[in-house]
Amino acid sequence: MSAGLVTGVALLGALAGRAAVPLARRCISAPGARAVNSSGALLPGRPGGVAAAAVSGDERPALRHAVPLVGAVVFAGLAVVRGTDAALPALLLTAAVGLALAVVDLACLRLPDPLVAAVAGAAALGLVPVALAGGTPERLLAAVAGAAVSFAGYVLLALLPGARLGFGDVKLAAALGLPLGWLGWPTLGLGLLLPHLLNGVVVLALLAAGRVRRDTPLPFGPAILAGAWLAVLFA
Repeated sequence: MSAGLVTGVALLGALAGRAAVPLARRCISAPGARAVNSSGALLPGRPGGVAAAAVSGDERPALRHAVPLVGAVVFAGLAVVRGTDAALPALLLTAAVGLALAVVDLACLRLPDPLVAAVAGAAALGLVPVALAGGTPERLLAAVAGAAVSFAGYVLLALLPGARLGFGDVKLAAALGLPLGWLGWPTLGLGLLLPHLLNGVVVLALLAAGRVRRDTPLPFGPAILAGAWLAVLFA
């Protein structure tokens, strides 16, 4: 893909990031939203932290531009690596919804079912036409198998004693298993492994900095999304 097209896709990513903030705000204001204060305690119905400041209308430039910048980087990376892939639109649409999911989870430890379903729908609706037009319907079976493997693996992890995975994490992993499975088993394997490595690094850094305690609830959705993105780039 040419530099001009990559730039255009990056601009689309920035727009997707900008749209993710009001979408996340609507989800955070829904009944049952939770947040974490500076001491790690859950605060019902009140978003907190940097992400919450962004979606609650904080006008500091660093917060206002953070999500669009992330969106531009995510979209540009996909365009550079998967620019000739017919499945690129499906990947971009999935990433766009993922931006809103990441903001919501960072702000109030929630992965709303409608947004998770939108991730699965974006992947499915984008991949089915590609498979049919390319005469490769068997790749749809690989995508479904990827979702099933992701779901089963995360269910087992969530049931382990002391596990902090929520069922929203399980459902998000299954939804992202569709595009990861489409791209092949090595990509799926990376997509399952990288979130735990990324989350481990972040948790250790926060503990070392004294920003969290060992019992502080932390979101895992952003790590799942970032791991899936990196797996696609490395595929």
